Amino acid sequence: MVQKTFFKTKDYCKVKFAINFENAETAEVLGLNNDWNNAVTMSKKKDGSFTCDVQLPKNTEHQFKYLVNENIWLDEPEADKYYPNMFGGSNSVIVL
Repeated sequence: MVQKTFFKTKDYCKVKFAINFENAETAEVLGLNNDWNNAVTMSKKKDGSFTCDVQLPKNTEHQFKYLVNENIWLDEPEADKYYPNMFGGSNSVIVL
């Protein structure tokens, strides 16, 4: 799930990412701001889901993927769109 919160007086959007994957121990978001090397670590909730909040500039697009348990790459089912990647799969895209 991706939830966007826009502020009239700010030049950024608060974005909440949430994912639920059975038996997951860790989850991260990679690719935001075209940075595939520095992950945003998601916090595990009591119900087993993971969430994180980030601030991203308005009027931008960001490709991203979730990385679960350090070896399972997942797309966001509710992404605004998808772009093919160099590995034969796709990247999720959020449009702000």
